[in-house]
Amino acid sequence: MAHFELMLTGYIIITGFVCSAVLGSFWQIFRSEPVGFAVTYTTWVAGFMGVFFCVFAGPFIIVRNSIRGRKIEGRPLGWVVAASGIASLWSFCTGLVIIQVALIVRDSITVTI
Repeated sequence: MAHFELMLTGYIIITGFVCSAVLGSFWQIFRSEPVGFAVTYTTWVAGFMGVFFCVFAGPFIIVRNSIRGRKIEGRPLGWVVAASGIASLWSFCTGLVIIQVALIVRDSITVTI
């Protein structure tokens, strides 16, 4: 049973990180700038959407910034490992939300023949 739980945890983390990376990539395609944690919008709806976006793109932002910090600023490897650990926990949380929403949507679809 422990192997199943470990594999499920890995699957949830990967799901969260892939969603994060896809959102970060779409941001960079449409805005022509790297995604970051800066949320500067004029309306409250745009600000709320910016925060919502950062919640799901957060792991990608953390990992990208830690790798860039290692390459450009020469930060220690421990910095990258710690940032990756934080991003993994964050990816687990967002991945769990995404999988739960997918299961709710799946269960709400009724097939009538």
